[in-house]
Amino acid sequence: MDAAEVDPVRAGRPGTLSVVPQTDPTAAVPTSAFDAATAVSRGDGGGLTAVLDPGWDVGGGVLNGGYLLSVAARAAVLESPHPHPVALSASYLRAAAAGPAELTVSPGPAGRTLAHSSVVLADASGPAVTVQATTATLGAGAPDFSSPMPAASPVEECFSIAENAHLAPARVTVPGLTLRVDSRIDPLTAGWALGQPADEPVIRAWMRFADGRDPDPLALVTFADALPPTSWALGRFGWAPTVQLQVLVRALPAPGWCLVEARASEITGGWIDEDYRIWDSTGRLVAQSRQLARAPRGA
Repeated sequence: MDAAEVDPVRAGRPGTLSVVPQTDPTAAVPTSAFDAATAVSRGDGGGLTAVLDPGWDVGGGVLNGGYLLSVAARAAVLESPHPHPVALSASYLRAAAAGPAELTVSPGPAGRTLAHSSVVLADASGPAVTVQATTATLGAGAPDFSSPMPAASPVEECFSIAENAHLAPARVTVPGLTLRVDSRIDPLTAGWALGQPADEPVIRAWMRFADGRDPDPLALVTFADALPPTSWALGRFGWAPTVQLQVLVRALPAPGWCLVEARASEITGGWIDEDYRIWDSTGRLVAQSRQLARAPRGA
């Protein structure tokens, strides 16, 4: 797909969770890297398991928080009468290790329009992520009001993180996540990658899966934590581990590129906050997130 296809008239079908649940042994094998990496299965004893893919790291073998939240969200949907995650609040207790993981879903109140649950994702060392999840049924109808998509550079004029990995600062490890999520940074917010840091902690990019899989609500959960830390825009590099992440999925996304913008309001005392907004290829606001993270050392 080229940039010319990012057109509001293109949105013929919204994203769905057609591959959820993935526990039917007769079902087709997931066709995308994301579906395979977030697959959740039910064991003989009824418990839910997953295999966390090391390829979704943010450097140094640390798995991306949005990816981990997508796995937990898939488990929540599997145990819910409703098909989509609409509100997620995750606390990251420690870095989860790649490999086998268990997911414990504790159902909460459920009704005709939404259901609540608690999810604990644990690896061999114990609980790593706890999530409060709300599921419901999303639509693709026109909103009564929506924040407009910012003016962004066309995709073909944007800066590909994967294609320019060789430009990364020597002390910055190129994350595997960038090979799976195709991120094209708007040149207006890409100065940090060229040795020209900005005065404002904002990063904006067009985003899609590298294998062409169309976005859906679970994809939006990953996209809501897939940009580099906004402190990088200021030239302050390093790992910014997420402590708490909240994601709201507002609508089913149309096929094509999503525009993702992350903005920090304050970086102080070793902490950084980030607010994400995500628009689909029609310009519809489809997801938001807010997180608190530890700021990179020196930021």
